[in-house]
Amino acid sequence: MADGWVYEPPGGSLEVVYQDRDLVAVNKPSGLLSVPGREHSDCVVSRLKGQFGTLYPVHRLDMDTSGLFVLALRRKAERSLMQQFQERQISKTYIARVFGQPREKGGSIRLALSRETGRPRSRVDADGKSAQTDWHVLSLDSDGHSRLSLHPRTGRSHQLRLHLEAIGHPILGDRFYAHPQALAAADRLCLHAAVLELAHPFSGESLTLRSEPAF
Repeated sequence: MADGWVYEPPGGSLEVVYQDRDLVAVNKPSGLLSVPGREHSDCVVSRLKGQFGTLYPVHRLDMDTSGLFVLALRRKAERSLMQQFQERQISKTYIARVFGQPREKGGSIRLALSRETGRPRSRVDADGKSAQTDWHVLSLDSDGHSRLSLHPRTGRSHQLRLHLEAIGHPILGDRFYAHPQALAAADRLCLHAAVLELAHPFSGESLTLRSEPAF
């Protein structure tokens, strides 16, 4: 994180993508915390509290990442959804714009990761926790960059950002890991949680949530 960084989340109400008596899914904008931080209270949870009352976050999205964020509205739903996330039963699809254009149409990145001590960052580390990201190219764009579909098979901190940087295609606008040219190519992190496929916590029926990226 750059010196002098100031938390300035975007204003406005949150778009509700899906809602029933058990859960609510919103389209989180880039720059807004999912849950309260140690120094900042403005977040998805605080903005929704007046509308929904008590909320139970069941996963996290990085502050810089936009897209689908799910919260339970009842304790039973919270337990079910948290178990699905923890046991990797929920299919996740992210969309990213990345620096350059890969030679391959897709692939799988398997690089272990670990957290850096005392910093909100992670790093590739052969002795770290295993991590896997499957990806394929959606488009090769006229500006020389690319749009990728990403499918994380594990849920390590900053996994997608680090894996793409490691193969030479950092995500545009990534203030943690992108080189200066990739950082300057976008005014935000171009990473969006686009699809979540899960089992409804009450009925058990398959539920697919979708959100289109703004980049």
